[in-house]
Amino acid sequence: MFPLRDSQPSGSLPIFTYLIIAINVIVFLFEVSLGDRGLEVFLKNFGLVPLLFFQQFGPYEIFTLFSCMFLHGGWMHLISNMWALFIFGDNIEDKLGHFGYLFFYLACGVCAGLTQVFMSQTSAIPTVGASGAIAGVLGGYIISYPTARVLTAIPIFFIIRLIEVPAAVYLGFWFISQAFTGFASIAKESGEEGGIAWWAHIGGFIAGAILIKIMSFGRQSRSQTLDYTDN
Repeated sequence: MFPLRDSQPSGSLPIFTYLIIAINVIVFLFEVSLGDRGLEVFLKNFGLVPLLFFQQFGPYEIFTLFSCMFLHGGWMHLISNMWALFIFGDNIEDKLGHFGYLFFYLACGVCAGLTQVFMSQTSAIPTVGASGAIAGVLGGYIISYPTARVLTAIPIFFIIRLIEVPAAVYLGFWFISQAFTGFASIAKESGEEGGIAWWAHIGGFIAGAILIKIMSFGRQSRSQTLDYTDN
C-alpha cells in the first residue's frame, strides 16, 4: 500500500516539516557527490553503528543518534521517507506547534535509534534514514487522527486500485507488518532483515504514540491556564 494523501487539513504552514525535508534532500545530494568509496566512509562515520555505540560510547556516538536521521542509502529510500513525512508531518506540526514538533521529531528519532541499537548490539552495519523519526510521526498521527482518511494506491496484479481507508487501519497495518518482521528477525545475529532497521520503526512508532499524548496534554493544560488567566 502506498499513501497518496490524507483528508486531515492543516491549519498552519508546516515550516519545520518542509525544512526537515529540504535538509534531507540537500544531505543526500552531498552523499551522491562523494562516489561509492567516499559514501561508504561517510555513512560509517555519521551513521549509527550499534556495535560501536556500545564499544566506544561517548559524545560522538550520541551525535550519531541525530546525524543518522538525515542520511539515506538511495533515492527510493529518500523519496519514500520524505513523501510519508510530507503527508503526515504537517498535521502533527499543526497539533504540537513548530518547536514542539521539532522536539517531537528528534525525540522519536533518538528513541528509534536506541531501540535498533539495543536489538542489534553486535551489528557493524550503519543504521541510516529518517524512517525511525517518521515512524514516530505515524505513531502520533494514529493517536491524534485515527478516523482521518488516507487515499491509498494498492497494486492488484497489473492494476492499481485507489481506495480510502481510515488512518487507524492504514497505519495499524503498517505497524503490525513492521512488528511481525522485527520479531521474525530476532533469530538473525544482526537483528536486521533485508538491510531494513525494523526495530527502529517499531521503537519510533511507539515513542510517537506515547509522546504525542504527553505533549498534547501539556499543550492543552497550558492553553487552559492561559484562558483562565485571561478571564
